[in-house]
Amino acid sequence: GQSEALTQKAVQMAMAGDMQALKLCIDRVCPPRRSRPIKIKLPKVETVADIAVAQTAVIAAMAQGDLTPDEAGTVAGVLEARRRTFETTEIEERIANLEAEAAKE
Repeated sequence: GQSEALTQKAVQMAMAGDMQALKLCIDRVCPPRRSRPIKIKLPKVETVADIAVAQTAVIAAMAQGDLTPDEAGTVAGVLEARRRTFETTEIEERIANLEAEAAKE
């Protein structure tokens, strides 16, 4: 029940020059960024085949040091999600076609 009072005290201590209190307050107001925007030139990914080309670009960027392995993994994860979307869409289309053919019989 004292969170507001404790917060106010931390702010007062920070304003009085207490560096630990200042860091605590700043970290809460402006938390450190956990990641950064990844800048990599990728081809358009409009087909499953495009994903392989994009993955090659990611691997090359990582090998050149333009991306960290963690960043490359993040981009690869996005590409994998895109691949699954293509796969799901294709399966849905196949099922719809099979159902349409079965309905004709």
